Amino acid sequence: MKKSYCPIDTFINVFKGKRKATIILHLFQGDKRYNKLAKLLPDISERMLTKQLKELETDGLIKRTVFPEVPPRVEYSLTDLGREIHPVLKGMYKGGMLFEKVIEDYQD
Repeated sequence: MKKSYCPIDTFINVFKGKRKATIILHLFQGDKRYNKLAKLLPDISERMLTKQLKELETDGLIKRTVFPEVPPRVEYSLTDLGREIHPVLKGMYKGGMLFEKVIEDYQD
């Protein structure tokens, strides 16, 4: 996580990337295995999903837990920081819904 001149830029820099905010919103609903996240995000390649998960883990928003089983089981969950950021992302979600309605109204 790189600090920027403005805290808003720092926030945007952490969440820029394909579907990071959506991953956090899905994990807020509960821990998920990689395959479940892949099914919830069908428009993202496996390579990109793996990259985004690693970046979110590096930034301290999610935790990757490997269970010592055969075959190994991996689950992703939110950290305290990831849970704390949820209200901001939920507000962004609501704002997106508002803008989508405005766009639809202009297209009619």
